[in-house]
Amino acid sequence: MKTIGLLGGMSWESTVGYYQAINKGIKESLGGLHSAKIAMYSVDFDQIEKLQHSGDWEGTAEILIDAAKNVQAAGADVLLICTNTMHKVAPQIEQAIDIPLLHIADATAEILVKKGIKNVGLLGTAFTMEQDFYKGRLSDSYGLTVHVPTEVDREIIHHVIYEELCLGKVNPASKVEYLRIIEDLANQGAEAVILGCTEIGILVNQNDTHITLLDTAYIHAKKAVEYAI
Repeated sequence: MKTIGLLGGMSWESTVGYYQAINKGIKESLGGLHSAKIAMYSVDFDQIEKLQHSGDWEGTAEILIDAAKNVQAAGADVLLICTNTMHKVAPQIEQAIDIPLLHIADATAEILVKKGIKNVGLLGTAFTMEQDFYKGRLSDSYGLTVHVPTEVDREIIHHVIYEELCLGKVNPASKVEYLRIIEDLANQGAEAVILGCTEIGILVNQNDTHITLLDTAYIHAKKAVEYAI
């Protein structure tokens, strides 16, 4: 079994889900008392968040490159960044390490292609929904048409992520808003909706809607399990 490297803590609320999903996946695959071999570096998200919102992405890259090197030194055979947004600096991290990086957008897109889905909605932080590092990868590398919410709804989504979900708060009113936005994306032609922030699965899941949802944290974790075994 290979050792899975995790860059976590962005936020730790979703990193918990990664740890559980990876270990459950290993146990289901190998049985018995098997559990995952994991090397994890969990950062202080407060520092990362401040740099994100000030636009200092190179500052975030420096922190994560240092963390990634530590994960590699701990014996990891592969690296996962346990957040969608920080894949903005994935290229810099890949260049700084000698182990492969499993990109969360690739893992998600592979599922969509397998299902024959061409039009997809995207929820996430404002950075993920508005910038090209994520949407562009989906469209350029996989031929997907990506729909995002209106500006007002993007602000709602972003606020709930940082002010509620990253703090472990689950607000029923926010869930209603998210489900409304998901429905709107479907009305725009989205055949499925990517939960493109690893915390969103804390708030909504497939049982809440008839629209196909792709929980990127779970998909990413499953890809890591496949790689490890």
